[in-house]
Amino acid sequence: MNEKQDQKAIYITSLEPRAGKLMVTLGMMELISREVSKVGFFRPVIRSEQEPDNDLNLILKRYDLDISYKDAYVFRVDEVQALGAEGRFKEIVQAILEKYNGIKGNYDFMIIEGFESSGISSGFDVDANINIAKNLGAGLIGVISGRGQKFKEIVEEVRLTADTVEAEGCFHLATMVNRVGPECYNKLRDEFRNRPDESAPVYVIPDVRELSSPTVGEIMEGLEGRFIYGEKGSLNRIATQFKVAAMTLDNYLSYIENGDLIITPGDREDIVVGTLSTIFSRAFPNIAGILLTGGLIPGRRVRHLIEGMRNRAIPIISVEADTFTAAMSANQVTPLIRPDIPKKIELALGVFESQVDIEGIKRRLNISASEIVTPLMFEFRLFEWAKKEKKRILLPESHDDRILKAAEVLRTREVVDIMMLGKKDEVLERASILGVDLPDVDIIDHTKSPLLAKFVEQFYEMRKHKGITMDAARDAMLDINYFGTMLVYNDLVDGMVSGAAHATQDVLRPAFQIIKTKPGVLIASSVFFMCLPTKVMVFGDCAVNPDPNARELAAIAISSADTASAFGVEPRVAMLSYSTGESGKGKDVEKVKEAVRIAKELRPDLLIEGPLQYDAAVDKDVAMKKAPGSKVAGRATVLIFPDLNTGNNTYKAVQRSSNAVAIGPVVQGLKKPVNDLSRGCMVEDVANTVAITAIQAARN
Repeated sequence: MNEKQDQKAIYITSLEPRAGKLMVTLGMMELISREVSKVGFFRPVIRSEQEPDNDLNLILKRYDLDISYKDAYVFRVDEVQALGAEGRFKEIVQAILEKYNGIKGNYDFMIIEGFESSGISSGFDVDANINIAKNLGAGLIGVISGRGQKFKEIVEEVRLTADTVEAEGCFHLATMVNRVGPECYNKLRDEFRNRPDESAPVYVIPDVRELSSPTVGEIMEGLEGRFIYGEKGSLNRIATQFKVAAMTLDNYLSYIENGDLIITPGDREDIVVGTLSTIFSRAFPNIAGILLTGGLIPGRRVRHLIEGMRNRAIPIISVEADTFTAAMSANQVTPLIRPDIPKKIELALGVFESQVDIEGIKRRLNISASEIVTPLMFEFRLFEWAKKEKKRILLPESHDDRILKAAEVLRTREVVDIMMLGKKDEVLERASILGVDLPDVDIIDHTKSPLLAKFVEQFYEMRKHKGITMDAARDAMLDINYFGTMLVYNDLVDGMVSGAAHATQDVLRPAFQIIKTKPGVLIASSVFFMCLPTKVMVFGDCAVNPDPNARELAAIAISSADTASAFGVEPRVAMLSYSTGESGKGKDVEKVKEAVRIAKELRPDLLIEGPLQYDAAVDKDVAMKKAPGSKVAGRATVLIFPDLNTGNNTYKAVQRSSNAVAIGPVVQGLKKPVNDLSRGCMVEDVANTVAITAIQAARN
């Protein structure tokens, strides 16, 4: 097989049950969605016992695909079993091909997830999947489970897979050996690292305990239990192992470990209270939850005691079964990567992206980035760009739940290294309540930091010409945004993101006073990335400068063009006004004309034109009439507004009227990046802004 093939479809199939195929499907969806604007998903056979099918439901929801649930599959497993029992194998394949061919024309790329465990025979499952992939013209990714297998067994299975796929004449894109134990992980990686160019690459993915373990909520559902205590969100805590508490409290406490689900009779009030008390002590591990058996619950006074606890991190669930039966049943619960458990989704993607050569897969598929850029594509690319040169970003607002959740996402996906400000015990306690895992995040109490005295002295020296006193300098450094900005200034972090709980001026004032603008940059400013349905545009300045003069407006235009270029947007800059060309008069129009002249003089390499009205800048038909021959009009990608009032109102109008995704404000022109969040931001907004900050730091 040639190394490169023009592929428009990928078929992902596991070659044995419970190989972890969904992780690979998620990883490939993420990869392709960064490059291609219209990605479709197809699952020939879904599990009949599960409605809706978890894999199909997850992909359709996460990637917001415009394909209905019913259109994305053909058979249920029980239907395949019935047809197979009658020997109607050809009919199965024909029906799949027919439905697939009816929808594939609506998409630029298709990802197909194969089926397993039809119950007919393992040979039929494997052969049918390979045969379907070949007939669909899709490159095949085979997923093998390494769990419980020895080195030689895995190597032989990889060889047999390659031989089978080649014999069928199907393009073998890659083999993923998933859930590999630590005893042979490194040896397998070495075995498959240097393969001939014509061979399909083999990627070895370690067994990650959290991915193959159920959440407390999944166990509650599987055992038909009920939730009796804690915060609902705590049901998403992952139970990595089970402990049956039958000893005295003192003996039992010596056995507990991180991630334990404690299983105990509901009348063992000593175990319940003792377990809940562990969350107040640093000497004990972080428990996943408590499962009470026998249909029993603690007595009235003990319940009153529990309900008064302010830390409700540990969920308690109750089941009717006895302790032995409950423990056995809990062990049989199948863990899933579900739409309502984002932690597992991010963990799966993080593991996949850290083990698979993403660029190598793209080369074998021979796909190039689409000229159309959707909001989803742009957001996915931010993580990809940020990971190329991993930076250390400060999130000072550790008291905000959104910040803690975003930090976990960024850490899990290995996008950046995170530092936080706050009292470590309090931060980790709140994270525990939220079910957020931050084991290697650096948390500094800035009020007790040995850096405080140094920063006070530095800030005093910077601002004494403005009349600041040493006491005022100390007061400033006790503010998290001032202390955080000083960390950026001293290169202890590469950038900072704040504003979830602070006003814009509280975040940016320290940056302007301490970090200041780059050499040659007259003024710091901001842009929003406006992610429209088929393209990304840059709007500036919409958040910082109320009424820039002509020279400042020129500087904003140049900074915005450079920002656009840094994020993959070809800069064609339109300087906006209420008139186009020479059609209007007045001081506001003259300001824009002068700004265009200055910008062109300073940066003759940039395409900058104006004054242009908004419609002439973005609409080709209007541009033909109002600005014929223009290289920017009708094709503008960077829109520069004459003042903050116009810019802020316009970006919000475009955002609301066209359902555009507005990412920002992104502050530009500073020597080192500091970015502001909206106080109404969501977790994904925080994560995107951190990625942008890391990219800015790398560009600097």
